[in-house]
Order: sequence, then C-alpha cells, then structure tokens
Amino acid sequence: MQKKYQVNEKLVGIRLDKALSLVDEYSRSFIQTNLENNNITVNGKIVKPSYKLELNDEIVFEVPEEKKLTLEPKNMDLDIIYEDDDLAIINKPKGMVVHPSNGHYDDTLVSGLLHSLKNLSSINGVIRPGIVHRIDKDTSGLLVVAKNDYAHEQLQLQLKDHSLSRIYYALVIGEITEEYGRINAPIGRDPKDRIKQAVVADGKPATTNFKVLERFSGYTLVECRLETGRTHQIRVHMAYIKHPILGDPLYGPRKVYGTIGQYLHAKEIGFIHPTTKKYMHFETKLPQYFEDILNDLRNEKK
Repeated sequence: MQKKYQVNEKLVGIRLDKALSLVDEYSRSFIQTNLENNNITVNGKIVKPSYKLELNDEIVFEVPEEKKLTLEPKNMDLDIIYEDDDLAIINKPKGMVVHPSNGHYDDTLVSGLLHSLKNLSSINGVIRPGIVHRIDKDTSGLLVVAKNDYAHEQLQLQLKDHSLSRIYYALVIGEITEEYGRINAPIGRDPKDRIKQAVVADGKPATTNFKVLERFSGYTLVECRLETGRTHQIRVHMAYIKHPILGDPLYGPRKVYGTIGQYLHAKEIGFIHPTTKKYMHFETKLPQYFEDILNDLRNEKK
C-alpha cells in the first residue's frame, strides 16, 4: 500500500522520522525500519531519517503489508473464576498480553480463550473475539469476556455510561498525605513519545478516584476507581500527581523495588448481567508477588 503526504507549514523543519510519527499512527521504530529498507522517499529520493522537511515536499511511503494473523486455540490453563452462557470472568496474570498486536502474535489471552470457551462474541473481529475491555500486559487481575454479541453490546454500554465498576490496587512511589483524591485530567498520546500516553490539553476526558489504604516508608498502597477507561489511565494519572506506580517501565523511575512490571492489580469488577439484569460483583486476591512486597514493606515499618 502506498501513502503520500504533502508537507504543510506545521511540518516544515521537522525531521522526517518524527514528522511521519506525527501525521500517522506509526511508531518511530516502524518508521526507522522502513527508512532503512528504502520504503520511504522524499521528492522521489532516498533521504536520511534526520532530513529536515521543506514546504511542499512530497513524502511517499510504500507501507509493507501487515502479517496476516491466524489465531490458534492454545491450552493456557486460564484462571476462569466465573462462566455462564453470556460471559466469563478471567483473572489474568501479569505478563500476559490480552490480544494479538504488533510484536505479540502468540500466547495472548485470546488464544487461551479460544481453547477454553466454546463461544466468543464477534463484535471486535477475529483478532479480539470476546474482548470487551483490556488490561495492560504487566497489570494483573479481572476482566470480563463476552460470549455472544448481545452480551458484548450490553457490557459496552455499561462501559460507556461508566456503570461498569472497576477497582484496582496500586503500590505507588512516595507517601500520599491525603486520604482521598480525584484526578480529573484529559489523556491523549504523548506528543514527545508516541509509545506513551500523557495528560494533554486536547486529550479525552479521564477521571480516576483514589483512596489511601496503607502507607509505608516511601510508598503508598492505594485503591483506584475508574470513571473512564483511557489507555494507561491509572499509570498516567498517578505519575501526573508525582506518585508513579512502582515498577512501571514507562511512567516510573528506572530503578525499581522488587520484580519488573508495575504493581497494579485489577482487584474488583461489577456490572449488571446482560440477560438476568442482576448486579454481579467479583473480587480476587492480590497475586503472591504483590503480597510479598507489601509484607516486606510492613516488616520494614516495625
């Protein structure tokens, strides 16, 4: 597939590789690879990634065809804590990707769902069957999966009107002095790093409510309740108030205490059942690695 871009005044003087990441949903690494493979030209010529764009330059990008994803069921011994004809509740471990994406084709939750569940909704296509919402790879905890399209639509409506309740536990860096807090700050793609999200003026509305559960020397355990569900929302919001989640590889400090991956767990979920119309609530224990670090911190207080 060929894409063409005409350089306007906003892009003048910007490096070619950065400009392409601004005008389209491509990562800098993807652009870099295609520049190295001579798939990108400016005015018909091969140029360096550092080429500074001039007004009316024509960029031609021969975008390679994406790898066709074929999903195979895989026995992954999923922790299914509830299942009926309409939905299932999964307790996802840290380190598991929810659905296939660039760089993650195998061993995703979806492959396990295809093996463990007879039916999955088709609303999100063949790559994300049954996936109503997701949690990050290095976040553990609960998510609801739809087994038919009607259930999927009803659960999506509850996500949209914020009636689907999601409560997370997070261990953050620093001692939060307040007992409660409400972070109401819009989130969008970070203009300086397209891998990350950030609080930006033109972002989508995002609200996170938190409550302090326990304080330690240099750390705080908080309960976070989502009103909205933006990408990386809790991680971005806690970093925004200068209390990033411990171990967060994107938004926290590089030096971490304990294991790699953020200490963030989707602990509770509640919603109206699509068919019975009864309220359902599920809760799971913190994973052992999370309990271990809390016990270590408690022992340090003694």
